[in-house]
Amino acid sequence: MIYFKFPFNEGLYSVNEETNTNAVDFYSYNSLNQISFKGNSIEVKTDEFNSNSITNDLLIHDTTGFTPETREEYCNTLEQVIEVIKENNLPKLVYSRRKIFTDFKGIDYKESFNNLCHTYPNAFRYLFNDGENAWMGAFSEVLGKFNKTTHEFETMALAGTLPVSEEWSEKEIEEQKPVTSYIQNILKNYSNQIQQSETYDHISGNIKHLRTDFKTVIKPEDLGSVIKDLHPTPAVCGIPKDFCNENIRKYEKFPREFYAGYIKIETEESILYFVNLRCARLYKDSVHIFVGGGITAQSNPEKEWIETELKSEAILKNLVSIS
Repeated sequence: MIYFKFPFNEGLYSVNEETNTNAVDFYSYNSLNQISFKGNSIEVKTDEFNSNSITNDLLIHDTTGFTPETREEYCNTLEQVIEVIKENNLPKLVYSRRKIFTDFKGIDYKESFNNLCHTYPNAFRYLFNDGENAWMGAFSEVLGKFNKTTHEFETMALAGTLPVSEEWSEKEIEEQKPVTSYIQNILKNYSNQIQQSETYDHISGNIKHLRTDFKTVIKPEDLGSVIKDLHPTPAVCGIPKDFCNENIRKYEKFPREFYAGYIKIETEESILYFVNLRCARLYKDSVHIFVGGGITAQSNPEKEWIETELKSEAILKNLVSIS
């Protein structure tokens, strides 16, 4: 089962499973795995969600044997990553970790999802369980939005993270620049008319990011290629893509699974692609929260740890424990 809400839309949607077409697809970070919910997207009433929501009893036990990185382990590894960045003159490399939460007897996922929806009204919010995989998340980065009628394509460069109250430093500004250039260069391969906005603040709960928007018109047959070229963007991987992916596999302690992958939803009017950040995998006895950050030559490991702790609160603060 799956339930989701679109950004700035409090309508609750699910999939009716009446057709064999894919209504919602989740793609793993490495694009090798896919979870699909077949049928048509339909709006559902709150009482249906309340009576059919995911409960702990429906989840599987955590048999991964994973133990989270300590602060010391994380900072030590990040020192090595920063050396790789400096030695190879990389603009950015994204490093992620898991925060594993086990301090609960049970979790009310209905209320937790409602909390998430209330906290992040500008995000794509979802909760699903296919029997083997259960995930929950909320994030507002659009990998792509394609209008079936006008063929207009929209995307965004979203990078740099700070608490809402703090001022941007050179580190965050320099982190966002290559993401913007990367997207612009890809879109040039498909269109010679690209509209680009000014860079501005994008608020997401207790933190903010730097955001630049893009609009263009592409051929419908090019949509799949555009998405394939865009993913993974420097915001979730780094630059250059292949080299950074190689080092992500080398230094990250855990596989990313569906974290930093993307979600595809097709409606009558549009085909939408959302980046799957601020998310968690749900087990009967644990919650694995995925968090990461863009690392540059100017990065400070202690500050990066604090940033990931802030990002983990997107899920943690909205979980409702059952005593």
